[in-house]
Amino acid sequence: MSRLCRHASFKPVPKPLLDLKIRVLSEDDVAIGPGKAALLAAIGEHGSISAAARALGMSYRRAWLLVETMNRCFTLPLVVTHPGGRQGGGAALTPLGIEVLARYIDICAKATTAIQHDLDALGRHLKP
Repeated sequence: MSRLCRHASFKPVPKPLLDLKIRVLSEDDVAIGPGKAALLAAIGEHGSISAAARALGMSYRRAWLLVETMNRCFTLPLVVTHPGGRQGGGAALTPLGIEVLARYIDICAKATTAIQHDLDALGRHLKP
């Protein structure tokens, strides 16, 4: 079990009928949103940006750009990288990265709980 799993649980769940997507903005950038949270969780689980990208079906370049954006938006980096070598490089979440991911997951859970009644009401009016 990765260190991340002890701090925050980010497990894929079946897609609900209606979904709430929360994005936290910093100026013109999305500091964190669903995709970036999934990337942080995958980096925490796999220990590298490239492995996280593969697990999420995205290119390494895309993952790297998302990490750069997150690191730029916060006061301290969320992800640090370790140079390659014989054992290979890697990446890890910083303490702030772990905190931001955990808080984002908590915010999403609270928001969804708060509006679940309204989501259910809207869902009853959708075509099957």
